[in-house]
Amino acid sequence: MSFGSVAAQYDRCRPDYPDALFDDLAALRPAQVLDVGCGTGKAAAALVSRGLSVLGVEPDERMAAVPRGRGIPIEVAAFETWEDAGRRFDLLTCGASWHWIDPVPGVARAARVLRRGGTLARFWSYEVPDEPAASALESVYGRLGPEATRYVHSPRSDWADPVAESDAFSSLEARTYEWSRTLTAEEWVGMVSTFSDHQRMGPERLTALEQALRAVIETLGGTVHARGGTYLRLARRA
Repeated sequence: MSFGSVAAQYDRCRPDYPDALFDDLAALRPAQVLDVGCGTGKAAAALVSRGLSVLGVEPDERMAAVPRGRGIPIEVAAFETWEDAGRRFDLLTCGASWHWIDPVPGVARAARVLRRGGTLARFWSYEVPDEPAASALESVYGRLGPEATRYVHSPRSDWADPVAESDAFSSLEARTYEWSRTLTAEEWVGMVSTFSDHQRMGPERLTALEQALRAVIETLGGTVHARGGTYLRLARRA
């Protein structure tokens, strides 16, 4: 729930997902989409723009206010305890939020609300700065925030996936959409400052870290070039 205090910054600074990902999901031709942990609606808005009917579920009212302002219907609740009222969906999306969901009730709820043959699509992005920026940023964190996330590492392939272990789902598939981008010092600092562990540092420590990160990026020419990708896991409701 730390994200709500920086909802506008989160929406502005977090990277969008690749268009190709949403083109692939829209090609499934789902009649009804449920976007779980929808945050500020980055995924929901992309799906709506492709003509899909999307309902969002988000536990933080402050985050939910952003997509509501764009006309996207959002219900405020934790997914595990959300009241589905018998509604069923053809596609369930979950962008960068599945790791916040309790896996056992989360998988059971996903199986419950998806129609047979429906698709569960979970996706998240990673982004790693090129050298010399990576080493320069590491030195700042070593002094001012050793416990904080420097950047979003590429996903591990050896983690236990509760969806893969569930009899309710089959036809698991993994895809990766690669991308890269160059950010200014302000853009990079704005992004990392929305990470939950940064928000928990407290204002004084976070301000000092932000100032030092901006300063070191300026010594590198004022920008950070990073390579990343968006990792998609698909599963079919058996």
